[in-house]
Amino acid sequence: MNFASDNVSPLCPEILAALEHEAHGNAPAYGSDDTSRQLDAAFAELFDREVAVVPVATGTAANCISLSALVSPFGGIVCHHEAHINEDESTGVAFFTGGAKLMPVDGPAAKLEADNLDAFLASRVDRGVHSVAPECVAITQATELGTVYSPDEVAAIGAICKKRDLRLFMDGARFANAVAHLGCHPADITWKAGVDAISFGATKNGAQAVDAIVLFDTSLRGKVEQARKRSGHLYSKHRYLASQLLAYVKDDLWLRNARHANGAAKTLCDMLVSHGATLAHAADGNEIFANIPAELAQKMRDAGALFYPWPSLGADIYRFVTAWNTDIAQISELNDRIARN
Repeated sequence: MNFASDNVSPLCPEILAALEHEAHGNAPAYGSDDTSRQLDAAFAELFDREVAVVPVATGTAANCISLSALVSPFGGIVCHHEAHINEDESTGVAFFTGGAKLMPVDGPAAKLEADNLDAFLASRVDRGVHSVAPECVAITQATELGTVYSPDEVAAIGAICKKRDLRLFMDGARFANAVAHLGCHPADITWKAGVDAISFGATKNGAQAVDAIVLFDTSLRGKVEQARKRSGHLYSKHRYLASQLLAYVKDDLWLRNARHANGAAKTLCDMLVSHGATLAHAADGNEIFANIPAELAQKMRDAGALFYPWPSLGADIYRFVTAWNTDIAQISELNDRIARN
């Protein structure tokens, strides 16, 4: 029972079938094929507006290439200190942007708050070339601690960005889990709330290796495509990225997978609490951060469960992540094994 990460999950059958279907005959390279040409229309239907879609193979590329189009090399990107771009992308943001600086701030459960964001921006002292001026705000949906921004929360941040003439970027590695939790239209927490671009995650939710840069400001396409090429992330056999994404959004596969992962997390969360665990904060999506008594943690390991400690939140805090293929029956079996020991 592997709760270490949703990155350990396999390809889901629908995406594997799409890749197999694509694996016959030749096709034009670098996105000129018929499959790749369908991406903009498919995502325009998903988000209910015109978009430009630029696929890449990794989440790091999706985040950093997007940001490189939103900020200058000498600009600042305001984010939560727990944000993936701050904690887990190494120096990728600075590398891809040519030097832009991350400007981390605090907030509950890895979420930026509009009022605190506005106060932070207001407190900045412009010292000309000696200082860094914020040019973009980046939020993560769902956050790195498993919480989810509501439509009103995103809109409030978007309003601050508009007021201060800043771009708004969304790291959506687990965007599907957030939408599944909220039950809202994808537009409600993206372009309608002021988001300029999103990295639309698929790899963690059943794809082989693809995330989509979705640009609501379509004028950025050329800049993003140039940055993708320069950074070595332009696939020649582009259709194998596109086919994954088309299968992912067809018939709401992305949401079905996320709903299953979220449901498995809810089942696991209830089980943990029943054995004496306490949540570090709300588990809105498919990640759980919980305070686990040492005895319970050992019983779970003895029963075959794999999960990681999360010492940045506390000595006895552990992270559990469920996925599109998590077997809920195995969670019940885990519960029985713990009860017997």
